[in-house]
Amino acid sequence: MKSLILASQSPRRHQLLEQVNIPFSVVPSAVEEIVDNNLSPADIAMSLAKQKADEVFNNHPKSVVIGADTIVVANDKILEKPSNTQEAYDMLQLLSGDSHSVVTGVTINSDENNVTFFEETIVHFYPLTQEEIEMYVESGEPFDKAGAYGIQGLGAALVKKIEGDYFAVVGLPIAKVVRVLKKFQIFQSN
Repeated sequence: MKSLILASQSPRRHQLLEQVNIPFSVVPSAVEEIVDNNLSPADIAMSLAKQKADEVFNNHPKSVVIGADTIVVANDKILEKPSNTQEAYDMLQLLSGDSHSVVTGVTINSDENNVTFFEETIVHFYPLTQEEIEMYVESGEPFDKAGAYGIQGLGAALVKKIEGDYFAVVGLPIAKVVRVLKKFQIFQSN
């Protein structure tokens, strides 16, 4: 049985793996991310996930390593983590009353296998008032999240509906990850 490493310091990804009772350790990737803006959003998310997984796997070649990256796309524009209050406000105003795409890329590496995939979810926001946006930005929640919101936190009040995998929006399509991990010999067989 091989050990599993999550190449991410995201508390949300950490929680999701814990939720399905898979033993793992965390080794955050220190890779300098290279983004090719000529790629589709799905290919960008998968490329970033692969860069993270590859960097950690190179230092832990006897383990199974999961790398993941989540991007938010609205009106053909990738929304990263806001760097200040105005950016967070502008992003939320852009998302207000409209739908956007959340794409999570995942790479799982071992010495015998390498799988990369993505999961895309469409998120629909309620129309937001200026006051709602200001209150949410003042909460501080938008600042470490792509697209300036967290669906699993206070941002849940902004979301009208989703089409797709909720957990991919949180940061890791956990049901699909569990199914793919079965190929990687990390589960004990009875």
